[in-house]
Amino acid sequence: MKKYIIIFVLAFFSTSIYSQQKIGYIDSQAIIEQLPDAQDAQKQLDAQISEWKEELSKKESSWKTKYDDYQNRKLTMSNKKRSETEKELMKLEDEISDFRQKKFGANGELFKLQEEIMKPVNNKIFKAIEKIALDEEYDYIFDRSGDLIFLYTNEKHDLTLQVLEVIKELGNSVESK
Repeated sequence: MKKYIIIFVLAFFSTSIYSQQKIGYIDSQAIIEQLPDAQDAQKQLDAQISEWKEELSKKESSWKTKYDDYQNRKLTMSNKKRSETEKELMKLEDEISDFRQKKFGANGELFKLQEEIMKPVNNKIFKAIEKIALDEEYDYIFDRSGDLIFLYTNEKHDLTLQVLEVIKELGNSVESK
C-alpha cells in the first residue's frame, strides 16, 4: 500500500512539473471603485434605493399613525369597527412587507436593476481580463475580493492595474471608431 502511495505522489509531482499553470488574480472591488462607469451606475442605484426607502418610510409612517389612532380609540370602538380597523392594519402591514420583498428581496427589483446597470461595467472588466489572459497565456485568473480566500498572494501576479489599463485602451478604441 505504501508503495502505491509513493508511486502516486511521484506521478503527481512529475506531471505538475511538466505542466505548470500560470495563475493571476485581480481585485474586482478596486477596479470597480476606479471606473467612472461603475461610479455612475452606483449613483443610479443609490438614487433608486433612496426613492424606494422614502416610499417605504411613508407607508410605515402611515401605518404607525393609523395604529396609534387605533390604540387611542380601541376601547371606545364597537367590536365591528375594532375588527375592521385591525384587518385594515394587518392589510397595511402585509402591503409594507410585500413592498419590502418586491423591492429589496433576494429576487427583487433592486437585484434585477443592479444586474442590468452593472452588466456593461462587468462586460468591460471581463473583456479586459480575457484579453490579458489570452495575451499573456494565463490559465487561471481569480478575484480576491470575493469569497475566495487567499492565504498568500505574490503581488507580482496582481493583474488589477493591467485590467484597468486594458479597459481604458478598449474604451479608447471603441470611442475612436
